[in-house]
Amino acid sequence: MERLLNRAEKLGKVGEVPVCAIILDKNGKCIGHGSNQRERNHDPLGHAELIALRQAALIKGDWRFNDCLLIVTLEPCPMCAGALIQARMGQVIFATHDFKRGGLGGTINLANHKSAHHHMVVHSGIKEKEARSQLEGWFKQQRKASRGNLEVPYQTN
Repeated sequence: MERLLNRAEKLGKVGEVPVCAIILDKNGKCIGHGSNQRERNHDPLGHAELIALRQAALIKGDWRFNDCLLIVTLEPCPMCAGALIQARMGQVIFATHDFKRGGLGGTINLANHKSAHHHMVVHSGIKEKEARSQLEGWFKQQRKASRGNLEVPYQTN
């Protein structure tokens, strides 16, 4: 998690939400990694988890991840949580909950939802304080920067 948080710190400096993910196979080997790329690629699906899943599926040659582990710095959103269920991810570890948009317990828990055909083992709180501090600091900085760059609305006279 420490390495992911370090990568996320660098990511935040280029304007992306500082979230990074990694997928490990049953032997602990990295088969996929991702970081948020929504801003850079103008991609609403550019979430770290989805990027890691795509890469891991190519490397693994399969879309099923029953024996794999996803580690991510922020609780996956409902879109990513749904993708993890569809991919049959074995385990998910995330640093901190997202109490606004979390899909694995922060607002809704899709892993335990009655509609889920696959149930993942989910752990949270690994380096939670560090991850929460990093994200809160980043969003605070973004809000501060956007207040300083407010555009004057178009006016007609």
